[in-house]
Amino acid sequence: MAPARKIAQFGKNICQIRMRRELTQEELAERSELSRGFLQDIEAGRKLPTLRTILALRKALDVEWVDLFKGL
Repeated sequence: MAPARKIAQFGKNICQIRMRRELTQEELAERSELSRGFLQDIEAGRKLPTLRTILALRKALDVEWVDLFKGL
């Protein structure tokens, strides 16, 4: 899979998990201490999150690492 497609898939995974948890982007951004705009860019596959950001999202969503990287 091309890098751009992997970034897009990661963002899609974040979005799907967030929606299953019934969280808004604003709520997840607050829980993970990210700006809503940056979270939108991650979910849309426009930004590549750092390991620190991925860790913050994992904790905020209370999921296992494997859930974030499904399909990659």
